[in-house]
Parts: sequence; C-alpha cells; structure tokens
Amino acid sequence: METYYDTKNISEYINNHKEEFQKKLLSEAVNVASNIESILKEGNIDLLKNAQKLVLYVVESRSNELITFAKEEGIAWAKYSLTLAFKLEWVHAIRRALWYFIKLYDSINENVKFVDDFFELEKKVNDGIDEFLNSFFISYSHYKDELILSQRKLVEHLSVPIIPVSQAVAVLPLIGTFDSYRMDIIEEKVLTDIAKLRILTLIIDLSGISDMDEVNIARFQKVLIGITLMGAKSVITGLRPELVRKMVHLGIDLTSFTETKATLQQTLNSYFS
Repeated sequence: METYYDTKNISEYINNHKEEFQKKLLSEAVNVASNIESILKEGNIDLLKNAQKLVLYVVESRSNELITFAKEEGIAWAKYSLTLAFKLEWVHAIRRALWYFIKLYDSINENVKFVDDFFELEKKVNDGIDEFLNSFFISYSHYKDELILSQRKLVEHLSVPIIPVSQAVAVLPLIGTFDSYRMDIIEEKVLTDIAKLRILTLIIDLSGISDMDEVNIARFQKVLIGITLMGAKSVITGLRPELVRKMVHLGIDLTSFTETKATLQQTLNSYFS
C-alpha cells in the first residue's frame, strides 16, 4: 500500500492519481461529461485539465493564481456563451471529487490524520472553491455587460444615420423614442461627424418623432447650440403638432438656434433645385 506522510502534499497525491481523479470527477458530473468534447470544440476549454489546475490552486492556497484563473474562465465561458448550468455542475463535481481524494489520502496517512485539523481544512478547500466561483461569475457578468453595452452602442449609432447628400450638406433622419442614452449618442455623433465630414448644413428630420420629454427637449436644444458652435447650420424638418405644442407649452423656442421647414423634401428641393 502507498503511504504519504506529508499532509501538505495532497496535490502530489492527486497528480500521481490523475486518471483516477478524472474518472471520479466524470462520474460526479454526468451531464457535463457528455458535453466535454463539444465544450472543448466550441470554446477551446479543456475541462479536465482546468479541473486539475483549480484543485492544485485550492489545495496549495495559491489565491492570486486562483482568482486570475477564475477571471480567465469567466471571460471564456461568456465569450463563447457556454451553458452556466454545466459550469456549476462541474465545479460542484470538482468539490466532491476533491473531498473524496482527501478522504483517500487521509486513509493511507498513518502518522497524521486530517481529522485533527478538519475545520481548518474544510475552510481552506470550500473557501477556495467558493472564491473561484465568485470571481468566475463576476468576470462572466462583467464581460456580458460590456458586450451588451457595446452592442447597444452599435445599434444606437446605426439608429443615428448622418447621410451626406452633397459635399457640405447632410441629413439626419430620427425615428422612435428618445432616452438619455440615445441623446448621448446623438450629441456625440452629430458633433463628431460635423468635424469629420466637414458638414456645413445638417438637416434633422423629426417626422418620425411623436414625443420628447422636457429633459430631452432641453438636451436637443443644446445639441443645436453645439452645431452652431461647430460653425455649422442646422435645419429642423417634420416637426409634428403634438411635439410643437409641448415646446410651446414649455416656452422653448428653437428658432434662435436653427431654421425650421415643413418637410424634408421641401428642404432638399431648396438646396438642390
């Protein structure tokens, strides 16, 4: 019978019994076991290799490396949209398999028994795995949030199309609803594109906008002021009656900062007739 006297070398024991550890692990995670190949193919994630790495970090109290590894895993699982249920099942299986091998290690260690320091060992192992899970999910969520934000920003930029119709004239047709985030995009894109495209006249068509709240009307007014400060001219077309009534009720006068026309077609005709 093999004998290991150094209780600090559980990692060595697991390394020397790698195949048995992996077999036990797979038996504890039946659903994941049948998807190991697909996860490797989809996300280039070797679950068995990574399980071994996680166990060694936990047992050897390599906290910094554990957290770094968890963050990398979180990004990988988020990037390839891998099923979180598999990850949870796998980590819990790692926990059970690790305790199983600690028990085996203890049973062949005749000089020192883990029972004497069980609570310290329990804290070390379970806290380590919990720390991995916590760091993993924070990293996963952060990556997903950033991805959603970047996708939303892309969609919003596409919903603010500044279309050049001549060397100095461009049209910005706006449709839908306004919120503070979209107004940020409008302000950013309008001022950036005026400089980049050297626009002298920006025609903003509001025929697709039925309503705007007081805050966003005030912010839209500031966008018009910004266009003027950039040395360009703005022309508003397609103002709908309900929006005009609201502006009048709020005492907002856009004519100090912009020119208004009834329709986009009328405005374009005046520039290109």
